Amino acid sequence: MPRRARATPGGYVYVLNRSVAGPPLFRKEADFEAFERIMIEAHGLHPLRILGWCAMRTHWHFVVWPREEGEVTAFFRWLAHTHAMRWHVAHNTVGRGHLYQGRFKSFPVQEDDHFFTVCRYVERNALTAQVVRRAEDWRWGSLWARRQGSEALKAILSDWPLERPRDWVALVNRVMSEKELEKVRRCMARNRPYGAEGWQTDVAKRLGLSHTLRNEGRPKATRSDPNENN
Repeated sequence: MPRRARATPGGYVYVLNRSVAGPPLFRKEADFEAFERIMIEAHGLHPLRILGWCAMRTHWHFVVWPREEGEVTAFFRWLAHTHAMRWHVAHNTVGRGHLYQGRFKSFPVQEDDHFFTVCRYVERNALTAQVVRRAEDWRWGSLWARRQGSEALKAILSDWPLERPRDWVALVNRVMSEKELEKVRRCMARNRPYGAEGWQTDVAKRLGLSHTLRNEGRPKATRSDPNENN
C-alpha cells in the first residue's frame, strides 16, 4: 500500500479553467513563461499546495491539496484575474472583453488510486492532445518542471501525499482507457466528486454537491478548440 499523509476534509482538488471563444490563452512561448511567473507570484501570496499542473493552448489544469477552506478560491481567483489583466496589456486588448470563460471548474478527488488517475490525466494532457510524442517533453507542466524546471518553479510544487510510483513517467505515457477518460471528463463537466461510488455519495452530500451525481446523459460538446477537452 502507498504511504499516505493526512489530507484535509476536502481531500485533493482538480481545477480547470478555459479561455472564452476567440483568442487562446497562450499564443507563443512568452505567454507560457508569463503564466509561470504569475503562478509563482500567486503561490507567494496564497501558498496552496500544488501537486500537478499543465498549461495548454486554451486552458489549464491543476491538482491541488488545500489545507483549509477558501485556499483554492483565493489562489485561483488571484491567478486568473492577474493573468487576464497582464495578458490584455501584453496583447494590447485592454477593454475588449473577458479572457476566461468564467470561474474555474473544480471537483474533489478521493485519497487513493483515484488521485493517481487524475494526476496522470493532467500530466499527460499534451500527449493526449498529440502535441508531443512523450508526456515529459511538454515544457509547460509539472512533469517537466519537477525534472528540469527552474528552482523557483520547482519550489511551488509540493511533495505528493502518496508515494509516487517509481515508473511514474511510464505510467503517465501509458494510454488511458476510454472508461477512465469518460469518468474524469464527466466529473469535470459536472463538478462531480471523483472516486468510488460510496465515497462520491458521501462527499457530495457533505459538500452540497448531490445534484452533480444525477444522471443527465453525456454532456454536449461546446469546445471551440480540438484539444480543449484534454
